[in-house]
Amino acid sequence: MIHATIRMTLPAQKAKEAEEILRSVAERTRVQPGCVSCRVYHDVQEKQVIMMEELWKTQEDLDLHLRSAEYRNVLLVIEMAQKKPEISFS
Repeated sequence: MIHATIRMTLPAQKAKEAEEILRSVAERTRVQPGCVSCRVYHDVQEKQVIMMEELWKTQEDLDLHLRSAEYRNVLLVIEMAQKKPEISFS
């Protein structure tokens, strides 16, 4: 299994838009082959922090997702971030 997370801090005026984009991506990602789960979390203490967490069956499944048109929307949100996002794969 591959666990992928992205944690980002967004400008206040972009946080709601970013969250909507990520939730939409998550809904469509959950039904993709190899996706075990895909969730978006909003930090209750830091209102501008959003985290996207994905779990994939294989590296190949994740690689297909990372190259998809859908994932470009995630990259768009990352570009909105106020500071460098925390991205991890394990």
